[in-house]
Amino acid sequence: MSGTEIDALRRETKVLLFDQYGTIVDMQAGLTKVAAAFFAERNVDIDPGKFVTWWRRAHFENSMIDSLCARGHTPYREIGHRAVDIVLERAGVAHDSADVEFLVAQIETLEPFPEVPAALDRLSRKYRLAILSNGDRDMLEAAKPHIGFAFDATISVQEAGAFKPDHRTYAKAAEILEMGRSSVLFVANHAFDCVGAKAFGMRAAFIDRRSRPFGHTPHRPDLTVRDMGELADLMVD
Repeated sequence: MSGTEIDALRRETKVLLFDQYGTIVDMQAGLTKVAAAFFAERNVDIDPGKFVTWWRRAHFENSMIDSLCARGHTPYREIGHRAVDIVLERAGVAHDSADVEFLVAQIETLEPFPEVPAALDRLSRKYRLAILSNGDRDMLEAAKPHIGFAFDATISVQEAGAFKPDHRTYAKAAEILEMGRSSVLFVANHAFDCVGAKAFGMRAAFIDRRSRPFGHTPHRPDLTVRDMGELADLMVD
C-alpha cells in the first residue's frame, strides 16, 4: 500500500473492529499451556499443541455447520464442548463432561499477545476501538479483566444469530456502532474473517503472525502486517 493510500485509509477509518480469539488474545499458546497441564495430570502422552489445533479446527467446522444449517444460533460455548469432546474421543482420552467444560472455560482467561496493550493504547488516541467476536456475551464479559483494555464496544455474534464470516455479523456490528461499513477497519489474524469483512464492504487488516499466505480471493485485505504494533505504526501519525 502506498503512502497516499495509507493516508486515505487513516482519514476514512473511524472505527477499528477487532476479532478477539487469536487476534487480541493468544489462543493457541494459552490453550496449549492449559492442555499440557491437563494431560500431564492424567499422564497422557499427547502433543498439547496439536491437540489445540485439532480442537480449534473442530470448533470452526462445527460453527460453520451451525450457521449454514440456519436452524437457530448455537452458543459458542456449546460448540466448544462438542469440539473438545470429539477430539478427546478421537484421541482415545478418557474424559467426562466436567473435563470438557473446564477446558472450554479456559478460553475466558486468555491473555493478550505481548504487543497488543501498547498498540491498542496508541490506536485509541485516534479511533474508536471495538470487538466483534464469535464468543458468547458472557464469555466476552468474563475475558475483559484478562485483556485489561476498555474497548468502546464489545459485540458478540449472538446479536446477529450467526457465526463469522456470515455477512449478518458484520452488518449487525456496523448497526450497533452506528457506522457506515466503509468507515470500519476490521482487524483479524484469520483470513476467513478478513474475507467476510471485505465481502460485506468493510476495510480489513490481516495480522499475519505466522507468515502464511492469505490465499487467492478477490476479497484481499487492505493491509497485511506482522503484528498489532506494526498496525499502530501505520495507522497512527
